[in-house]
This record gives sequence, C-alpha cells and structure tokens, in this order.
Amino acid sequence: MHHVIGQQRNQLQMICLEQIVAQDSFVRLIDLFVDAIDFESFGIKHVTTHEEGRPPYHPATLLKLYIYGYRYGVRSSRKLEYQARVNLEVRWLLNEQTPSNRTIAAFRKENATAFRAIFRKFVYLLKQAELIDGETIAIDSFKVRGQNSLKNNFNEKKIARHLEYIDNKIAEYEQALDAADTNDDKELIENKIAIQNQRKSEYETLQQQLAESGQEQISTTDPDARAVILHRGIVNVGYNFQAAVDSKNKLIADFETGDVNDTRALAPVAICTKELLGVETMNVLADKGYHTGDQLSQCAAANIVTYVSPKESASNDDDIYPITRFVYDAQTDTYTCPTGETLTTNGTWHSHSSRGKTAAFRFQRYNTPACKGCAMREKCTKGKVNGRNIDRSEFATVIEQNNQRVRVNPDYYRQRQQLAEHPWGTLKRQWGFDHVLVRGKTQVLGEVSMVFMGYNLSRCARILKSYDAFKSLLERHIA
Repeated sequence: MHHVIGQQRNQLQMICLEQIVAQDSFVRLIDLFVDAIDFESFGIKHVTTHEEGRPPYHPATLLKLYIYGYRYGVRSSRKLEYQARVNLEVRWLLNEQTPSNRTIAAFRKENATAFRAIFRKFVYLLKQAELIDGETIAIDSFKVRGQNSLKNNFNEKKIARHLEYIDNKIAEYEQALDAADTNDDKELIENKIAIQNQRKSEYETLQQQLAESGQEQISTTDPDARAVILHRGIVNVGYNFQAAVDSKNKLIADFETGDVNDTRALAPVAICTKELLGVETMNVLADKGYHTGDQLSQCAAANIVTYVSPKESASNDDDIYPITRFVYDAQTDTYTCPTGETLTTNGTWHSHSSRGKTAAFRFQRYNTPACKGCAMREKCTKGKVNGRNIDRSEFATVIEQNNQRVRVNPDYYRQRQQLAEHPWGTLKRQWGFDHVLVRGKTQVLGEVSMVFMGYNLSRCARILKSYDAFKSLLERHIA
C-alpha cells in the first residue's frame, strides 16, 4: 500500500480563482454587500479619479479586505497585506490586487466616520428586510483594551502619589548634597535633583490638565481611553462600548462608547436605536448596572418600555426592617410602616450631597412622630434622636413600574443574557476582538463599525443560508 501522493509543485495547471472559491464562501457575500454601497454618498475618498497622478485603489477593494480580516481575526495592516498576496479567497475578493500596508492603514484612518454611517445604513437595510424588527432590544456593554498602557493613565490620587515620591527623593538628594565631599559627587547629585524637578514639572502639568478637563482620569497616549474593569477586577485602559442587540436574529442594531460604567448609558443608546429603526415603541432589556432612575424616566418619556433588573436595597443592616416592608399608597402619597403607622411628607424636595457636582436625583422625605414612642423602634431604626425616614426619589414611580414588569415577566427578561452575550462571546472568543488598534474615539468607533458590519454580515449568511437569498435582499431594498 502506498501513501497518498499529491501534485508536483512545478506541474502546470489551467485553473482560475473563480473555480477555487466555493459558491457558499463568505467572501462572496462580502463582495456582494460592498459592491452595493454608494461610497460617494458617504464622503469616502478616491471614489472618483483624476487623469493625472498614480491611480488609487477603489475604496470597495480596501473595505472588502477589512471586513474579511475582522471576520477572521486578521486586523493589522501588515497581516492584511500578507493575506492579499497568499490567501486564495482574498485574492479572489480583491481581483488579485495587493495594496501595501500603508495604503490599508491610511484607508482605515481617513474614513472612520464613514464606516459608522455605512454600518447604520446596513442596519436600516436589515430593518427594511425584516431581519430586525425593533420590538425587543437587549443592551449590554463590552470592554476592550485601547492603545494606552495603565502606567500612562492618571487620576488625582496617582498623580499625588508620584509627586509625594518625587518630593521625598529631592529632599533625600539635597541632604546628600550637603554631605558631599567632592565636586564630582555634588555635580552627580545636582543632576539627579534636576531630573526629579523635571519629572515633578511634568506631573504638575498633568495635574493641571486633569483639573481643567473636569474628568476623573487622563490618558497620555490615547486621550479618549479610560481605565475600565475588564473582568474579575482586572483593570486596563480602553473603551466601554454600549451596544443594542435585536431579539429577532441577534443582529447588532446600534452602539456607542462613553463613560467607564453603565450607570448613564441606557437612555442614550436606547433612544438612538429607536430613532434609527424608526419604530413607535420598543422594549429594552438590561442588567442591574443600568438601573438608574433618570435613565428609566428618559426611556419612559421616549415611549421605550424598560425591563432592567432591580437593584437590591442600599441598606446592609439585617437587624432593621428593609424598605420593602414600608408600603406606599399613591392616592394618599403616604407610606405605611410594619406597625401600621402612616408616614407623611411635607412636600419639600431634597438633594443628596454630591461633592460639588449636580445631584443625581431629588427626593421627598417621609416620617411620623409615632416613631418616638414605638415599641418596635429598635427593629426599625438605629437613630437615637429622630425616627425612621423613608426617602422617595422623584423617579420612584417609574422605577417601581420597571421592577414590577421584571418580576411579573421573568421568562421574558431572561432573554437578556442570551441576546446580549451572544455577540460578545463570538467577537472576543472566536474573532479575537479584545483590543482596538487605533487611537481616539472617532477612530475607535470606525474600527468597531467594521467589526460589527462583519458580524451582522456573518449572521445574515447563517439566517438566509444562501448567496442568492442575500442577493435578492439587496436587490429588493437598495435602490
């Protein structure tokens, strides 16, 4: 018996790339999708050419290369250049064109804003094709590392710690200078003092920039990157993205990046998604990190029904009655305590101290004189002078309505995890998208747009199951 014998490498063959690339290959969908884009309407450079000068590559060629690269975890411009030369599917996709890594990188840098617009246009197309219905949206965040190391990210405490260390070193060197015997020793120490003074000046400049920015932290390599907790307490400098995933086919409908946490992110993403999809009303599922009164209120005002997991009571004292034991009556605007006493308010609005910042919300305080002589006082409050106070937020009604919806519809809310986690598991684990390659919010959003275009296109391939079905979709919904 013989081994399997391959073809001789120098054997001449008559074959073309069209025969090599399978009919159900993903590159055929990329080719079809990109060729349907009106690049000139998005303001992308080099769509039209001039008579003089070296001819540029068409933007479609470079976008096809990027979508393929992001889909298969090949993102750097040098690796994409290599793929264009050796990968048979990429050679088919680009018609044997081999752009340089500089050309590839420049295309991504120059058209970041256009990529976001193309992504949103694609989402609109998917809505027209009824692959996205906009009835139920799950919003969740995912964090990626940026092009900024943790040591080049500073907050007030970190800067103060560095300045204290430098001051101590300067004092130490000054003492050594007084005790120095020779001129050479003195010159060496003076140089060390000069270096520390230079470092001190740099940190003082950072301290001033931080104060002027009004932010809690500052990054020196990528000014828009922030220190975020990636997972299990591991902190890296990067971006926290908020994305909306439609429930019908787990397609990404919209996304944004902003603060390091999710506290103020629900309403902006939900409202933008609703406007993009053009629906009258929409249900939104989110975890407890998004449970903030003003965000729930903004969603309600925009005709968005929220299903956000309730937060537990802030009180950690197990020895006193929890706030859930106090029953609110909306008709009389009073609370009833566990002993049956009625707590009322004088109607004054209060605000919690916020250290010079705008208070997160206002509240009214409810109490009763009966607390002073109550036999159950020790079970109700630890205060020795005043009785139990119940603070009711201005957003309490909308919070209670949201919490009630989640409690009554546990199976419906349970969709959140399978909807929101599906894309992030695919992008991070399978595609290797756990860091960005560009700097600045605009550039980063452009890169993420291409990743999400690749994801939605890949989902379409699975949903429609054929090249002809996707071609028919484009022909029906692109004028």
